[in-house]
Amino acid sequence: MTPSPGRKKRATILDVATVAGISRGTVSRVLNGEPYVSDEARAAVNKAIKEVGYVPNMAARNLVRQRSQAVGLLIHEPHALFLEDPNIGSIMLGANTVLSQAGYQMVCLIIDSELDVNRIGQYLNGGSIDGAIVISASENDPITELIEQLAMASAFVGLPPNHRPLPFVSIDNKKAAAEITARLKASGRTQIGMIASALGRAAGADRLAGFADAMGSSYRPEHVAKVEHFSFDAGITGMRELLESCPTIDAVFAASDAVAAGALSVLQRIGRRVPEDIAIVGFDDSVWAQRTNPPLSTVRQPASELGAQAAELVLAQLRGEEINRDGVYLETTIVWRESA
Repeated sequence: MTPSPGRKKRATILDVATVAGISRGTVSRVLNGEPYVSDEARAAVNKAIKEVGYVPNMAARNLVRQRSQAVGLLIHEPHALFLEDPNIGSIMLGANTVLSQAGYQMVCLIIDSELDVNRIGQYLNGGSIDGAIVISASENDPITELIEQLAMASAFVGLPPNHRPLPFVSIDNKKAAAEITARLKASGRTQIGMIASALGRAAGADRLAGFADAMGSSYRPEHVAKVEHFSFDAGITGMRELLESCPTIDAVFAASDAVAAGALSVLQRIGRRVPEDIAIVGFDDSVWAQRTNPPLSTVRQPASELGAQAAELVLAQLRGEEINRDGVYLETTIVWRESA
């Protein structure tokens, strides 16, 4: 194909070899990082590359190596929630830093509908990525099943759905939820409720289980409002439900900071003081926690490190290394602020 007018012809290995005054094979060995190349030849090749403006054709090189040099970040969230949830952004940045340093491109794939599931399933089947980092997968997720069938290098942020024996990095959601609930009880609150979210996912279910464990004999099912997402709007819905079912409630554990912020907005509209009338705590220590007035007491989870560790797990598999299938657990801490 003839280059379009005004478009510079792409430099080739032959151009580099001609300018460097060495063989094409030597240039190829330098580009591939192979040994047995003299320092003089390597310097000449690098100088020639700059002179002719040579850029390696990664598509052709990866075809030979049967690698795409790309790792997918699969996010099972509605589009609106993807933009609202700061944890997802932190996980993305943590993963991208590690992948970039290893020479891999991160490809972001958002799964919000059945159409997305079919499209991304075909994409994975086509070998367009070498591995996958999966966020927020639900029970009986078909994409998880496909990743398992393809024996693809993968890592889940959070426990894999249906307890599949797949690599993952997580926090102990049940333990962290129990700890912050116990802190609420210790502050003297007696009518404690919870806005439980995303119960079809391990994180959501475990946070409710931790709350129930900490409440013990004081646990009341009617003191739990169940909402679909970790979102601000879900917090509004859940708080209204709790106030209706338990008007004397004096503390709330919200399953995420965004949910807590939504709940707080309801209390402020009806004139209920926080923390004087009702204490409220969240989970994540995301930017939501410090945007609210008062700032939220919450559980701090290392979102960026979760993404980085997940990327490391995928890269280790691509290098052919054996990995721990029992999962990697990162520590959380309670951050106590004015809301409680």
